[in-house]
Amino acid sequence: MKVEIINTGTELLLGAVVNTHQSYIAQKLLPLGLTVQRQVTIGDDHLIIRVAFAEAIERADLVIATGGLGPTSDDITRDVVAELTERKLIFHPEIMDRIEARFRARKFSIPESIRVQAMVPEGALVLTNHNGTAPGLALEHHGKWIILLPGPPRELKPMFEETVLPLLREKLKLPVLDSRTFRTVGIGESMVEQIVGKQLLALPGCEVGYCARPSEVDLRIIVRAAKQNEARAIADRAEDIIRQNLGEWIFGKDDDRLEAVIVAALAHRKQTLAVAESCTGGHLANRITNVAGSSEVFVNGCVTYTNESKTRLLGVPTARIDQHGAVSEPVARAMAEGVRTRSNATYGIGITGIAGPTGGTSQKPVGLVYIALAAPTGTRCIEQRLNYDRETFKFVATQYALDLLRRNLSSAR
Repeated sequence: MKVEIINTGTELLLGAVVNTHQSYIAQKLLPLGLTVQRQVTIGDDHLIIRVAFAEAIERADLVIATGGLGPTSDDITRDVVAELTERKLIFHPEIMDRIEARFRARKFSIPESIRVQAMVPEGALVLTNHNGTAPGLALEHHGKWIILLPGPPRELKPMFEETVLPLLREKLKLPVLDSRTFRTVGIGESMVEQIVGKQLLALPGCEVGYCARPSEVDLRIIVRAAKQNEARAIADRAEDIIRQNLGEWIFGKDDDRLEAVIVAALAHRKQTLAVAESCTGGHLANRITNVAGSSEVFVNGCVTYTNESKTRLLGVPTARIDQHGAVSEPVARAMAEGVRTRSNATYGIGITGIAGPTGGTSQKPVGLVYIALAAPTGTRCIEQRLNYDRETFKFVATQYALDLLRRNLSSAR
């Protein structure tokens, strides 16, 4: 089954808004056995939208479009699709009632232009929008399905999960597929392929893909078979190969995030963490506290950017900073041990480095970072050279910090 996505909105092409719809929709379709063959982003132009839909309907069995369902003059997707499929637009008073109720609840006046959102192509299914005024629409056209969704993510995502996915399961004959993604940290894309690529491709019906980001590589397998139990059996064999060969680098599956894995592991052990950051400026603490439930395990974070603050807040000896410099293994160790002791936490992490683009020397270049983990069994420190821009440097440094803790937790099982 061929699937195409059309994202409408001139703001997407101007760069004013980042287009996240394609990634989100493709991820949600994959468990249904549906993979996207083509995606196009187009502006709010009648002719361009009409051509894009005409071509997509010709090629694909399922077309999912986002944007252009609002009340303003540039919201024309609804009209173009009605015209293209030769359907009249019919006013639905129940939609208008919901819209008016939403405005009254917020004590807003109702503009006349909002009425257009209650216009529905004849025969289309209305997808209720609980987070906005523009309903989604689904219509069958010559044996193919067209799904129209509002553009704002806070409206689109709940609608997609609550309404669109059940609709697709009901209306479409879905292929048999088993898909799994393994998330790794601390190993390169080419090395992942070298270790397991040939073995995986030797399995019948197994498609392999890789997605590399700074310090992370996702390994994806998609297995297609005649029956679900056959696809599952082959995927199980693939997972065995992956875990046997890449186990030490795998931190999770599918949508897992490294910080969430750490928080869950600490909570399971009823252990706690405190962090002391210099060059990462609180980024590690931010990532951890973005995880729901982190209050169970996260004690506190200290951003000790100056030498004086390292001594005052963490107890790092001034003599140690004078002798080795703020960016050094001894200072990183003292930061981790100091924050652990003063916070009464199970683990303490200390990070100190040179994020750049200035501040480096021949002995201590830009990108140098020391990351220490103070644990009940002792303190370990690693040195890394991270040749990235300032923002990416912070992320990758915290990746190494979290992975250092992950490995310690794994070895302590």
